[in-house]
Formats: sequence, structure tokens, C-alpha cells
Amino acid sequence: METNGPNKARRKDHNAQQNGDMILSVGDVDPWTAWAYKPRTISLLLIGACFLIWASGALDPEKNASADMVTSVKRGVLAMIAVFLIYCLLQAPSTILIRPHPAIWRLVHGMAVVYLVALTFLLFQKRDDARQFMKFLHPDLGVELPERSYGADCRIYIRDNPSNRFKNVYDTLFDEFVLAHIFGWWGKAILIRNQPLLWVLSIGFELMEFTFRHMLPNFNECWWDSIVLDILICNWFGIWAGMYTVGYFDGKTYEWVGISRQPNIMGKVKRTLGQFTPAQWDKDEWHPLLGPWRFIQVLSLCIIFLTVELNTFFLKFSLWIPPRNPVIVYRLILWWLIAIPTIREYNSYLQDRKPVKKVGAFCWLSLAICIVELLICIKFGHGLYPNPMPSWLVIFWASIGVGLLMFIFIWTWQLHRSLRRKRQ
Repeated sequence: METNGPNKARRKDHNAQQNGDMILSVGDVDPWTAWAYKPRTISLLLIGACFLIWASGALDPEKNASADMVTSVKRGVLAMIAVFLIYCLLQAPSTILIRPHPAIWRLVHGMAVVYLVALTFLLFQKRDDARQFMKFLHPDLGVELPERSYGADCRIYIRDNPSNRFKNVYDTLFDEFVLAHIFGWWGKAILIRNQPLLWVLSIGFELMEFTFRHMLPNFNECWWDSIVLDILICNWFGIWAGMYTVGYFDGKTYEWVGISRQPNIMGKVKRTLGQFTPAQWDKDEWHPLLGPWRFIQVLSLCIIFLTVELNTFFLKFSLWIPPRNPVIVYRLILWWLIAIPTIREYNSYLQDRKPVKKVGAFCWLSLAICIVELLICIKFGHGLYPNPMPSWLVIFWASIGVGLLMFIFIWTWQLHRSLRRKRQ
């Protein structure tokens, strides 16, 4: 997502980051921010130990004697997670990103590991037990959700409703998913930075909703809701805003003068806030038509993206999580934070010309989390979807799959034939 200096310096920084070295930003020369880049691992270890002594009552066992077992287990699990995240913050290898600080992305890496481990634990539970376990995350969970369908009445104009003849449109426009669509696609545009690919994902998700509407009531939408409101209004506006954001920062000249050398207070404030923006926005060059293998790699990214989005709806349906519950918001924010370095790592992997290469840690974690989430959806969804997929829909997707395979095969065969002609 960001690198510093000219191309040569960026390559040097990138190689150093791949080796796990700490990359210093302007803070290594600017006295104002130099403190943020000096290692204080021992000091923080002692502070953390003092906090554990106070929180656990290690020196005063009678302090927490009145706490029940559930409270003690909750506090112990939270302390265990906190210790692991602090370790990642201080000692985990640095990632490909350095803004606003390498420690932030080490912390995100630790959060991704905690989420993966928690999902693995949840996978080994029974569905009813997992639903009740969700109460530990939020007290309102563990209660069966009412079915909600958006396609029960698709009339745009309701003549027999004198109070609001456009009630269906009004209710849809003021639904929480409208803002979720806009902000979601704004964030995806900042991640992907490729408008054709974003439109493929946008239309692809609407096709996924159409495909699985026999399973989830939320996917049963009216035609004007799916095509006009979702694709042509919400998704378009989110993609436009995201690409405008990318274009604004891409064309902006950055002069990373140290905070201490700013002439006034406002300059220091702007420079401090600028630390949370990239020093330079690298262009993500996907080139899906570069060759059959590149086409498969970009198509795999789209499939994983769509799977993660589908997991959101299947998880909340099988685990009884309402759309407005904070747990859904926390998961989406965590996934967005994980996706930022993941996309950069994967794009760097595609552009790397080395004969032997491997994907980064965030790519591995993202794929692992996606797989475990999918397994939870499959396991806990057993018996929840009595309606089978229509046979014409199965034939439709099977035909698309066969068509893609034939397209890739013919493309590969033509490339090999052209290479043979060149060699002759």
C-alpha cells in the first residue's frame, strides 16, 4: 500500500521488510517522532507484568475469591489474548506495510491469528453450543432470529396504502444494508484499485445472492433492489468514491518533512495526521488477461473475496447474529484491516519475477480464515436449508464452469502453439 522514496529506495525497503527487518520511517531522523521507533520491549514487559499482578490478584488471592468460574474464565481468556497481542505488537516480524507504524500491522497480524484460533475452536463445537457460546461475545446473542425477506412484496407503488404509497422503496432505502453497501465498496475500491475488477466483484456478488436466495431469506430481493439500488446506485457510488480517493492520493505530491521542522502548530498537526496516509500509493497492476495462469490467479482472488462476503451472511444466519449486532461490525472491520496488507502482498506476489516465491503471511492467514469460516458455515448449516438449489441454476453454473475451463484450455493451447512457431 505504501513505500518511501524513489523506486530504488522502495525496492531496498521492500527487500528489507521481506527479511523481517524493522523499517524506520521519518521518525529515525526526526526528534519529534524518534521515540516511537526506539525499542522499549523490556520496559513494556515490566509494565505488563505489573498489570498482570494487579489484574490477576497474584499477590492478593482473596481479592478475586468472590468471582464465579465464568467470570474467572472470561478474564483469563481476555488476559491470554492481550498477552499474545502485546507480544505480536513488540516482537512479531514486520509486514510489507510501514504506515502509520510497523507495530500497527504487527498487531493486526496478531488479531488475525487470534481470530483464526477462535474460529478453529468454534468449528469443533456443536451448533447449539456454538450459538450459546456467542453470548460470551455479546449478551443479546444466542436468540433465534426472525426471518426477513426483501422480496415478499416487490411493488414500487402501493395504491392501497394511503400513508406511504412508496413504502417498499422507502423501507429499502433506509435499511442498514444501504450504508453497508456504500462504505463496503468504498473500502474495497481502496483495496483493489481497479475499476473493472471491482465491477466484476459487484455483479458477481449480486449473482451470489440470486444463487443462494433459496437458502437465505436476506438474499430474496426485488429486481429493482438488486439491480438499481445495489449495483447502479450504492455499489457505483461506493466504487466511485473509493477510486476518487485513490486518484486524489495518487496524484498528490508528498514531501515528508519531519514534524519538528514544521513551521507552526497547524503544520505539525497536518504532518502528524499525514502519518496515517501512505507516503506513496503504488499502483496495483492485476492484468488478468496477461496469460492463462494470471487469469486463474486473479479469478481466485475474486472467488475468495466473494466467499468472505457470503460467509458474513451464512455465519450470522447459522449462529443467530442480528445484522445490527456489534459482532458483525467488528468482524468486518477486522477483515478490512487484514485485507489491506493481504492485497498488497498478493499483488507483489503476482508481480514478482522470481522463479521460486511464496505468498506473504497475511495472504496465508486470510485464506486460512476464509476456509475455516466456510467450514463453520457448512457444518452449522446442516439441516437449516431444506430447499434444494433449482436444477436450472445447477446447470447454469455448471455450464459457466465448463465454459471457463474450455476458455483457459484453448487459451493455453494457442499460447503454446505460438511459442513453438517462434522457436522454429
